Amino acid sequence: MAASMLCRRTAALCRTLKDFSSCKAVLYVNSPCGFLLQTASYNPKPLKLNLRNPYIPDKDSEKTPEWQKTARYDKKLFGRYGSASGIDPASLWPTHEELEKIIAEENQWHPPLEVMLKNIEAREKEGSEKRLAREKLIAANMAKMPKMIADWRREKRETKQKLKEEKARRTRLLAEARERFGYAVDPRSPKFLEMVAEIEKEEKKKKKLMKRRLREEQATGSDAPPAASS
Repeated sequence: MAASMLCRRTAALCRTLKDFSSCKAVLYVNSPCGFLLQTASYNPKPLKLNLRNPYIPDKDSEKTPEWQKTARYDKKLFGRYGSASGIDPASLWPTHEELEKIIAEENQWHPPLEVMLKNIEAREKEGSEKRLAREKLIAANMAKMPKMIADWRREKRETKQKLKEEKARRTRLLAEARERFGYAVDPRSPKFLEMVAEIEKEEKKKKKLMKRRLREEQATGSDAPPAASS
């Protein structure tokens, strides 16, 4: 009778544990805290280390892989087995070249606080100088703005006047060609171009003659004796 009662109690305990495990699995899936519970209940297997007879690769053997002959693997072995690995800790220390490279990289990517403050001050100073130079340039250009606007308007007026004079000259030359030849002449024809060349040549002669007369009149006026005072 006692044995049968013990069997019944054992069966009930097994059913209870089974129901609890099924509820726990449902809680993992449906509850937002399921991931936390699953993480908390995770028990990783301990790393099995054979400290009595550790595996130390033979670097002189051809069967040993090349990656097990590197200094990186030596560091791994020393970190795992310690002095049992038979590796000299002094050999794991970086060489002078590697140490200088590490120090240079650290100074470049993680400079001291004083260096960082100096760099910030230099950048701020450079930015301030650039801003002042830009403001000075803007002020100088704004001071020149009235003169630049006046020059632009004058050039625009001169260009407009020049186009107007060129149009009037072209109209006058076409009218003169029509009067000379008795019909409308194409301004691209050789006759019209020859006529224009002749007219320009005559105009140059007239201008030279007028300049010569003007110089003669000025010379005559300067050589004349002054009038006598009464």
